[in-house]
Amino acid sequence: MNNAGVSHIGTVESTTEADFDRLFRVNVKGVYNGIHACIGHMKTSGGGVILNMASIAGSTALADRFAYSMTKGAVIAMTYSVAKDYVQHNIRCNCISPARVHTPFVDDYLHQNYPGREKEMYEKLAKSQPIGRMGEPVEVASLTLFLCSDEASFITGVDYPLDGGFFNLRG
Repeated sequence: MNNAGVSHIGTVESTTEADFDRLFRVNVKGVYNGIHACIGHMKTSGGGVILNMASIAGSTALADRFAYSMTKGAVIAMTYSVAKDYVQHNIRCNCISPARVHTPFVDDYLHQNYPGREKEMYEKLAKSQPIGRMGEPVEVASLTLFLCSDEASFITGVDYPLDGGFFNLRG
C-alpha cells in the first residue's frame, strides 16, 4: 500500500519550483520507491498486490491544485503501467482516488486557513460532495482491504474513485 502524499494549494503561476519539487519527491517518487522496493520480491515469491493512493484531483480539474493534481495523475499512470507490465507475474496493481475524506489533515487545513470559521467551512466542503458529506477513513480502509484481498483477484489496472459521486454526479 503506497499512501505517500502532501498537498499544496496553488496555480502554475503561484507554485514555486521548490513546492513543485517537494510534491514530486513525496507524491510521485515516494510511490515509485515503494513499488521499486517490492516488485522484485513479489516476482520471485509468486505475485502480490500493489495498491496506490491517488486522488480524484489526478483525473479531474480542481481549482488551485496544479502541482497536487499533477502528482496524483502520475500515481494513476504508474498504477496502469505497473498493472500492465507485471500482470503475467501474478502481480495486481490498482489505485484508489478519494475525494474529500475527513481526516486530521482536513481539520488542520481548516484551522490554518479559516480560524474561527472551521465548522462553517467544514460544512461547505462536505456539502460540495454530491452525497452531502465527506468520506470517512474507515470507508477508504474497507476498499483498501477488499482490493488487497483474494476476493478482488480479478481486479487489476483500475483507478477506483471513492468520491461520494463527485466524479460522475457533480453539476
